[in-house]
Amino acid sequence: MYLPLEIEVLYRDDTLLVVNKPAGLATLPDGYNPTLPHIKSVLEKHFGPLWVVHRLDKDTSGVLVLARSATAHRSLNTQFEKRLISKVYHALVHGFPDWQETTVRLPLRPNGDRHHRTVVDLQAGKPAVTHLRVLDRFGEYSLLQAVPETGRTHQIRAHLTALGLSIVGDKLYGRKTDPLDHDKSNRSDSSVGAGMSMALHAATLELTHPLTGHRLKFSAPYPPELEELLDRTRSSSVIT
Repeated sequence: MYLPLEIEVLYRDDTLLVVNKPAGLATLPDGYNPTLPHIKSVLEKHFGPLWVVHRLDKDTSGVLVLARSATAHRSLNTQFEKRLISKVYHALVHGFPDWQETTVRLPLRPNGDRHHRTVVDLQAGKPAVTHLRVLDRFGEYSLLQAVPETGRTHQIRAHLTALGLSIVGDKLYGRKTDPLDHDKSNRSDSSVGAGMSMALHAATLELTHPLTGHRLKFSAPYPPELEELLDRTRSSSVIT
């Protein structure tokens, strides 16, 4: 089932609503312009009152779960607090890590610089753990799996930055110039990633249903723009 703004519904019942959030749509109202559409305002027109349980950055796509009752909201909040909900992200990054798997354990402090980025702070930061694995390598890019054990603001982006890696299209933490900044109408066919915002996707989410107690796992397919980006990156890479 698809709703306006191409929001794919992955699962719904009287307790939960799970969607594949498109990149470019905020989870909550914009602090500077609250009139802009956000996922909650769009979905409540079709499903009634909804409670936001967790957030995805505006430019991140993928699995997002919302509660359809206060009881479900409390249950899911508890699961997040106790780290009983598992989330897996995929990210296309600039760089070629010299490791296949690694775990980043660096404390993070949100709003830590003049750009309001989350920064590593060994003294005042809160504990943060991210498990990383390389899924594919091509040319100057790598496709990574990121599993955050904690849920700090911009955790994956900040930890990748600490490793000298940046997500393709990430204008806040990434490179000043990026192939994704090219306007689609002005790019050549070989421009990697034109037309997409940021190559970070919430691929899967696993939780316990608040009423039935059953363990559920939801998966969201890549958006077409990310599929196109990966295809273009693979075809333009030269492995030596």
